[in-house]
Amino acid sequence: MSRLAPFASDPAQSRGRLHVSADGETRGPRDDFQRDRDRIIHSISFRRLRHKTQVFVAPDGDHFRVRLTHSLEVAQIGRTIARALGLNEDLTEALCLAHDIGHPPFGHSGEDALKAAMAEAGGFDHNAHTLRALARLETPYPAFDGLNLTWETLEGLAKHNGPVPAPTWALAEIDAAFPLDLGGHASLEAQIAAVADDIAYDNHDIDDGLRAGLLSLDEVLTVPLVARSWDRVRARFPGLARERLTGELIRDQIGLMVNDVIAETGRRIAHARPRSAADVRAAGRPLAGFSAEMAAEERALKRFMYARLYHHPLQLQVAEQAGRIIAGLAAAYRADPLLLPESWRDRLPGAEPQRTRHIGDFIAGMTDRYAVARYREVVGPVEMPDGF
Repeated sequence: MSRLAPFASDPAQSRGRLHVSADGETRGPRDDFQRDRDRIIHSISFRRLRHKTQVFVAPDGDHFRVRLTHSLEVAQIGRTIARALGLNEDLTEALCLAHDIGHPPFGHSGEDALKAAMAEAGGFDHNAHTLRALARLETPYPAFDGLNLTWETLEGLAKHNGPVPAPTWALAEIDAAFPLDLGGHASLEAQIAAVADDIAYDNHDIDDGLRAGLLSLDEVLTVPLVARSWDRVRARFPGLARERLTGELIRDQIGLMVNDVIAETGRRIAHARPRSAADVRAAGRPLAGFSAEMAAEERALKRFMYARLYHHPLQLQVAEQAGRIIAGLAAAYRADPLLLPESWRDRLPGAEPQRTRHIGDFIAGMTDRYAVARYREVVGPVEMPDGF
């Protein structure tokens, strides 16, 4: 790793872990943040991301992104930015890899349905559930629940999108056991993880939308930011067919956004002059992000994607069916907990809201295909796209 900037997160200065290992965790050459990254990669929750929706439910083809491949792409972008700014690449990578672990089946439509089903038990939030999954539900160690991640990793996952003045019940429980200073800003590594997520899905969702035929290149080129990138690409490769240039278009856009973030974050750092990671948290505003001009263009791109892809009639049709599956599962398990698998049934709490939250944990951990299979088992037939 490159030499760390003074405002980077230093594993030697970590605030530590909730549980102290009997052997001091001295095995091997890894530092604390490298160990966190590896614990995340080896977790069951991370492996399940390979069968969780990114944009398309059970995409008809092997070339579309899922939550797992998206998370890997976010990590690649995050590490690139972190290296350029002298930040801790391992902490950045850990945060990028873990940021979507709390998503239930079927993406945001599944989250909306699960939130409604758990309304009387405090609701559901995928970001808070990321921490719950990693700090409570994963159980690979004999002495404690959770992965026992460092304070900096948990804090970054909790606050990568900014301060959390009113945490939901799941995050509040984690914070009560290991206070994460939820009212303040997170490390620069966490801030970079958040913007890397935006860069990845802004551009890769265009790629998948074009591949699926739900977007046309002519439609996408109505977005000024994309149109300018396309002009640069065409100027570099004037003789190639359009379909050969879409990959170059996506790369050009990612490079443009990454360079903008590096330049803008460098400018903010030079102005704020943080001398430590604590100074970053005390700055009172994010120090990482797009320039004002790029932020406006990125918002315009998002508006286009919501109108033309995420809210495409075919997408909404599948999302509606996915919402019914989540709602049906929640209702069935609440009505008859004996339908739960034995390991979950044996740990079912006796009182509310813990019972509903326990059922919510089970549903949130499902992959798309497992959710459909369980629905068919405990509720009844359901039509879904090819792939189930």
